[in-house]
Amino acid sequence: MAKKHFKLSAKVSTDNPSSIKPELERLFTKAKVVAGETANEFIIDAEVEGENAKELNRTLLSALRKVEKKTRLRAEWTSGASTERFFDYVSKGSRKTTKASTE
Repeated sequence: MAKKHFKLSAKVSTDNPSSIKPELERLFTKAKVVAGETANEFIIDAEVEGENAKELNRTLLSALRKVEKKTRLRAEWTSGASTERFFDYVSKGSRKTTKASTE
């Protein structure tokens, strides 16, 4: 299967931000990773290549949970005109973006 280009917008919540931050920086060397609204959150804006959003989401959350089990991920993976949303491993649906809704 061909690799697709995805834009990731995500919020990572954790009980141990000091252990998750280095892992996020390792995973996303060329991405924007900033502190969220609380001290236990991080906001990620990145561009990633992979086969599909579900697999990329699973891989990301699994890597984070190896470091800290109590880590939560809310993510939107956008490729072309399609966006898939996830809460942890669970898909919360997808949508097609039309030109009118992006303006």
